[in-house]
Amino acid sequence: MKTAAINDRNSGIASLRSLVSPRAWKGVLGLLGILALWQTSIPLIGVSEYFYPSPAAVARAAIHLVKTGILPAYIGDSLGRYLAGVSIGVTLGILFGLLIGFSAGASRMLSPIINFFFAIVEVAWIPLFVLWWGYGLKVILVALSYIVFFPVLYNTILGVRSVPQVLINAAYSLGATRLQLIQEVILPAALPSIFTGLRLGAGFAFRGLIFSEMIAAKSGVGYLIFEGASNQQTDRTIVGMIVMGLLWLFIERIYIRPLEALTVDRWGLATRAEDRE
Repeated sequence: MKTAAINDRNSGIASLRSLVSPRAWKGVLGLLGILALWQTSIPLIGVSEYFYPSPAAVARAAIHLVKTGILPAYIGDSLGRYLAGVSIGVTLGILFGLLIGFSAGASRMLSPIINFFFAIVEVAWIPLFVLWWGYGLKVILVALSYIVFFPVLYNTILGVRSVPQVLINAAYSLGATRLQLIQEVILPAALPSIFTGLRLGAGFAFRGLIFSEMIAAKSGVGYLIFEGASNQQTDRTIVGMIVMGLLWLFIERIYIRPLEALTVDRWGLATRAEDRE
């Protein structure tokens, strides 16, 4: 019976270990190390909690924000704005990228205009957007679409122009239409480059979201960070910063990783980062 009990215990431990990957364990250990260093540094620095709040103070602020419903509502607002803005920017970037990549005439006509606007960063536009439309969703969506558009556009153009001409000629010789050429030849061949644009645009858009919410919103994680600093609630500001990091990890899981899986599993044209380790 003792042997059976030991076997049951070992099997339970093995099952528990199988639920959490070694990568996740390393992440948890790293987080615990940071929290320990943070807590240890409080008495060494010796300043008030306003300037340098403890992990306990930040945890209390987070619990209060959750209980009052503020934090869940702000997270929902930020995610909705982010997904909408990224979707618009990605769609426009791919469409214009295909148009410019395919058509020499469109490239000559549109490239100077696009290069001009690419040089003007979104930070310069946001005050003007606020002047035109006031504070609110429209300003944030336009800013995020603007941020995402250019990385997706340039990488789509690069991907289209990198497709070997022999593949295009072969498709046409087999009777492919222009739409079939795009679906069966151009997009699969250009996908690694397009995915690079999507990943860059996703990262830039998340930072742009936080900045836009600081200026043009009355809710969201960016607004939480700004409001906490303005009202001398440093613990709330740090809660917002932590949520910002966690949100990006969540977005990477639901947005970046599925795109990576699509690239690898369907076309086999890219390699996941974890596969290279």
